[in-house]
Amino acid sequence: MHVDHHDIYNEFPDMRDAIDALKAGGGYIGSLFGRYNRLTGKVEDLEEHDMPVADFTLEDMKKARVKLKDEIYHLLQAFRVGQKYKA
Repeated sequence: MHVDHHDIYNEFPDMRDAIDALKAGGGYIGSLFGRYNRLTGKVEDLEEHDMPVADFTLEDMKKARVKLKDEIYHLLQAFRVGQKYKA
C-alpha cells in the first residue's frame, strides 16, 4: 500500500528554519514535535503494513495529528513574525 509521509518538514517545507530553531529550543514546542512525530509514525506504520484496526481508531489518530499540526503551524507562524510563545 502506498503511504503518504507526513513528516513535519514535508508538511511545511518553506519553514525549515523556523522548525529547526523551535526544535532546538525544546520545551513545549519540542514536546509537540515529538508527539506529532510519534503519532505520524504510528499512523504510517498501520497504513504501510495494512494492519487491522478499526476505521474510527485510525480516523481519530489522523484527527489528533491534524490538531497537532495546526498548533505547530500557528507556533511556526508566530515565530516567523517575531512573536515569542510562552509555554
